[in-house]
Amino acid sequence: MHDSLPVPFTQQKSLLSAIHSPDDLKKLSIPELQTLADECRKEVINLVSVNGGHFASNLGIVELTVALHHVFSTPKDKIIWDVGHQAYVHKILTGRKDQMPTNRRYGGLAGFPKTSESPHDAFGTGHASTSISAAAGMAAARDLAGTNEKVIAVIGDGSMTGGMAFEAMNHLGDLKSDVLVILNDNQMAISPSTGGLKTHLVNISLNKTYNKARQFIWSAISLFNNDMGDRAKIAVRKLEDGFKAALTPGAFFEALGLRYFGPIDGHNMEQLVKALKEMQELPHPKLLHIVTTKGKGFKPAEEDQSKWHAHSGGFDTTTGKSLKKANTSLPPKYQEVFGETLVELAMKDPKITAITAAMPSGTSLDLFQNALPNRFYDVGIAEPHAVTFAAGLAIQGFKPVFAIYSTFLQRAYDQLFHDVALQKLHVVFAIDRAGLVGEDGPTHHGAFDLSYLHAIPGLVIMAPANEQELRDMLYTALYDIKGPVAIRYPRGNGTGIAMQKNFTSLPIGKAEIVRQGSDLTLLSIGNMTSKALEVAELLLRDGITPTVVNMRFLKPLDTDLLEELAARSSHFVVIEENSLIGGLGSAVIDHLNAKRINRPVLKVALPDAFVTHGAMNDLYREIGFDTPTMADNIKLFYKESGR
Repeated sequence: MHDSLPVPFTQQKSLLSAIHSPDDLKKLSIPELQTLADECRKEVINLVSVNGGHFASNLGIVELTVALHHVFSTPKDKIIWDVGHQAYVHKILTGRKDQMPTNRRYGGLAGFPKTSESPHDAFGTGHASTSISAAAGMAAARDLAGTNEKVIAVIGDGSMTGGMAFEAMNHLGDLKSDVLVILNDNQMAISPSTGGLKTHLVNISLNKTYNKARQFIWSAISLFNNDMGDRAKIAVRKLEDGFKAALTPGAFFEALGLRYFGPIDGHNMEQLVKALKEMQELPHPKLLHIVTTKGKGFKPAEEDQSKWHAHSGGFDTTTGKSLKKANTSLPPKYQEVFGETLVELAMKDPKITAITAAMPSGTSLDLFQNALPNRFYDVGIAEPHAVTFAAGLAIQGFKPVFAIYSTFLQRAYDQLFHDVALQKLHVVFAIDRAGLVGEDGPTHHGAFDLSYLHAIPGLVIMAPANEQELRDMLYTALYDIKGPVAIRYPRGNGTGIAMQKNFTSLPIGKAEIVRQGSDLTLLSIGNMTSKALEVAELLLRDGITPTVVNMRFLKPLDTDLLEELAARSSHFVVIEENSLIGGLGSAVIDHLNAKRINRPVLKVALPDAFVTHGAMNDLYREIGFDTPTMADNIKLFYKESGR
């Protein structure tokens, strides 16, 4: 805590250099707060230009973050950042400024709010549409405890498309607890926001009649002092309600029980501070609607907000021009191979449709969107709806392909189980970012999909070892399978294999021996097949001759090959970039046990833990997934369990 600043702000070269905690913001005037916001924006630009990270969303919310920490007092007051990718300025202002160069790096700050990192991070986030639910729960706990802290949820219009946000607002209106929901409306999620709510929000911000009336009414209310009668205040409030009901969709939020205020300019510091102080005095649920520009203050990001949603770093802080030398020799990314293949197939098949949950560019479905817009559906951040929507298409004879990150499919598990698998509907789940994803960390690692999908009856589960197999698996999924099917593939570039123009139907549930050996057998799936071949080379140096198998399918499992291999192999090693529990290793052990085949099995998999964030090489080293450590552990297993 800082009772006073050591040097007057007017003598400081930088306001930001004098900010050591949010308490230091309390003493600042409105012009000084704006100066601080400008400095924070430059700090974010400089940080991301070197380090990479989420970018445009952080630039758009600078003024709001500064205003929030000026008006409220964290960590006593609780600010919950929906998703949390926009919390860089929050971290800068809450004592982590000097640590920000370590953001998203191994051993450094997390890219999202994390309760173990700072008491100012009130709730851990990383997925969308959770903030209002968490705020409602924290407010309920406050009310039960009889304390008086304020609870604020900051949510973007993209996250507001998620059904969980509406469930939370409906409940919050019933609780009648003192919670402030701030709707940050920039008409963008990662890609442009979609749906009816987007249209409503735009209508509000463009309704000049309402905005003029609202400003008049707020000015009238602000003239009242404590001596004024309640009846006068009530009359003006009723006038405001009448304008809202007649002219704006803000009445929708009020119907849920949240008093609606706004929209106001989210880059106007004076308006923000005034509005937040007004909100502070209202003891009931309320929603403040602010309008911002994603990428504010950095022209390239303002002009192409999707491209600059996140950046890997290495760009000029003025022009945005990349300072990295382009590597044109890299193989295509898996997501690009998927997107191009789906378009290629859909151009010949009018039954193929494509679905995304607000991630067209992230999944490369933007290629499908551009080529076949009439059969492309972006449902917003609404994964459960997306799955059941796909079921509706499938039951009418279409072939829906839902492209989604592994970590986000977790949010629609019941719909996958109940609405798709139980009805044996032909929906194809293209599961991107399977396995570890690096700097985004545990909220985004695709570490569990083989495990949580494995339990679903009738679901075919496969993973390609390379780009060509991804093409063939997509073809096989669309034309050789009648029920639900999942294809999981990793983030990043493929292996560089030469791809064929024609497609090959893969035999369902059949693996492929990619290297013959005489000692132990390495069973791999997906991108771990190339890793298994690397391990095999190291084992050969120690006189161990392994067989390497690309299993291709988790379900149905190639049990015939397993039994054949067991007859001539003394040991099995299962290599998968999935949780230790419930994946391919578990399936192999279960089958061997069921057949009373006694063979030692070593699982080489992700630990039963949440893996931290950082560069992939650092993460692989930490969990023993680098090739030398894998080989050493396998040699030890082979020797200790009786070669």
